[in-house]
Amino acid sequence: MEQAQPLRYLFCGHGMTSNNEVPLLRFHGLDTLRAVAILVVMLYHLNMYSLLPAVLNPIASVGWVGVDLFFVLSGFLIGSQLLKPYLNGEVPSLKEFYARRAYRILPAYLAVLFLYLTVPSWREAPGLYAPWQYFTFTWNLFLLHYPEAHAFSHVWSLCVEEHFYLILPLLLLVFMRSPAVWKTVVLVLSIVLGGIALRAWVLYHVVLNPGVPDEMHGLLMMKFIYYPTYTRVDGLAIGVGLAILRTFRPSWWSRIARHGNLLLLCGVAAVVVALRLCNFDYPSPDLPASILFAFPALAVGFGLMVASAVCDGSILKRRVPGAAPLAVLAYSLYLTHKSVAHVTHRMLPVLTAQADWRSVCIYFVACLCAATLLYFAVERPFLRLRSRRSAKQKSAAVGSEVRLDPAI
Repeated sequence: MEQAQPLRYLFCGHGMTSNNEVPLLRFHGLDTLRAVAILVVMLYHLNMYSLLPAVLNPIASVGWVGVDLFFVLSGFLIGSQLLKPYLNGEVPSLKEFYARRAYRILPAYLAVLFLYLTVPSWREAPGLYAPWQYFTFTWNLFLLHYPEAHAFSHVWSLCVEEHFYLILPLLLLVFMRSPAVWKTVVLVLSIVLGGIALRAWVLYHVVLNPGVPDEMHGLLMMKFIYYPTYTRVDGLAIGVGLAILRTFRPSWWSRIARHGNLLLLCGVAAVVVALRLCNFDYPSPDLPASILFAFPALAVGFGLMVASAVCDGSILKRRVPGAAPLAVLAYSLYLTHKSVAHVTHRMLPVLTAQADWRSVCIYFVACLCAATLLYFAVERPFLRLRSRRSAKQKSAAVGSEVRLDPAI
């Protein structure tokens, strides 16, 4: 999940500068959206321990949508980064892209996975799947048991993102050989409509098959619809579509950007519609519309919010105190929050026994401390290593150009 500097800085897309480079700007709105996403996800998982005051329950019950917001953000940010070289007539380096993703994702992930594999008390649930499913990011594709009965089940969304990182650069290499607006529209619509059709087929031929007992419907929905990558790419597709529009149609984007607050209102409305389809709860086979249409509605709604976040004049673009640090820590929080909640609950049973604000504060302080430790001990050192590596490569490239210059 992209964060830190790439989250807070993104090329503008309003047109090219004199040296054919797109200027970098900081967008506080993206920090805000990412902070909101991780907070609602944490509230949703905290429900496992019944530690929430009643006033937070409505938010926690729909906190699962934070993952869909992460998907749209990732599609927009990663898509923007991959498209940037094309503005200069270049092709992005697959080797460099995958190396940067590895530096960004693997160190913290492997550190947390090591704890899951070697420290049973760290696990928020009794067992683990086979280690190879975690190392290969195929956990969400080969579910053998009910996922929530096993630890580190939230890794499914990271698996989806890893598959996205793997496929998108290859897809863009083919697509950019002959780019066209109509191709972009057709591609995004095909992905979204194809996702609806695929979920419909699985829902009615697998999940709700007449021979399946009623008590199995929820399990099969999670296994074959909610977690697999091939049924959850709506948000990623919308995010990439926004990145394409903003990168290659700056005049169109500038007209859209004049209505940042309207985009935000429309985005909120679309998210409310999606939640209404779910009866303001979790997607359920008993509500087929929640399976078929909630995910694309969320993708469109969050896509409008992301667009608003980078529009001048939008209230979402204003800086929100505390959002930037939460955005920076979001990946570490995502990896550790369920386990930290579990450990905190076991170590402080008396202090966390009541569903009150004290329990919530203890939980969040513990999660922030653990995430901060992971960030400074693992994440940031490897991000700095990645930056030094990139600087050396750029320096070597400049040196090579100088040596090959026939004027010297």
